[in-house]
Amino acid sequence: MIVYGKHVAEELLKTNTKIEKILLQNNFNDKSLLDKIEKRKISTSYVDKKILDKKTNANHQGIILYIDDYKYSNISVIDKSKFIVVLDHIEDPYNFGAIIRSAVAFNVDTIIIPNKRSVQVNSTTIKTSVGLLNKINICMVSNIGYIIDKLKQENFWIVGADMSGENIDNQDLNFDKICLVIGNENSGISQLVLKKCDFITKIPMKEGVESLNASVSCSILMYELNKRRWQAFITITK
Repeated sequence: MIVYGKHVAEELLKTNTKIEKILLQNNFNDKSLLDKIEKRKISTSYVDKKILDKKTNANHQGIILYIDDYKYSNISVIDKSKFIVVLDHIEDPYNFGAIIRSAVAFNVDTIIIPNKRSVQVNSTTIKTSVGLLNKINICMVSNIGYIIDKLKQENFWIVGADMSGENIDNQDLNFDKICLVIGNENSGISQLVLKKCDFITKIPMKEGVESLNASVSCSILMYELNKRRWQAFITITK
């Protein structure tokens, strides 16, 4: 797998991620990154910008890294998770990457995606997430409905995001173990999954605004639920 961009490189070079080789644009002069690459003794080649353009068709910022394909976490990680996000057939890798980035920021332990008709971890996802995949569990499963049933057995409360729901400001969602479900960019949460949710919530918005981008909505709801979880924790420990 190839990944690209200075921020992604910065994150990967901080970890033990195996980097097979790196391609740098001829005039690449980021001393901080060059020092880290040299310290790791990674095979490096300088090439013309046209070669990098052809390989990525994106803003590579003069650096491409070759790494192993992403390895998804085993679903058993939910046993140690308390804040989970389920993505019900999200398709846009940019949305997925932005959700990963926000999930790390707002203390989500695990993201769960289906293995069919859904975005997967790819170079665009890694670039958009700024290389933060090593800081969160991402699981791929064959049946979202089955996993939600399993989470309920583990005492998770399931909160679905849908415009038919109640204003989140009017809901008591101060739970220790919570799962947020975000639906497809166009069709939303499937009816089967929606029926399994304990709560349906929505973000209060100005009249005339139909909906927000999936990653924006997810980020707002993750922030709100994370805040409430910490408020509940503080109340319990007082």
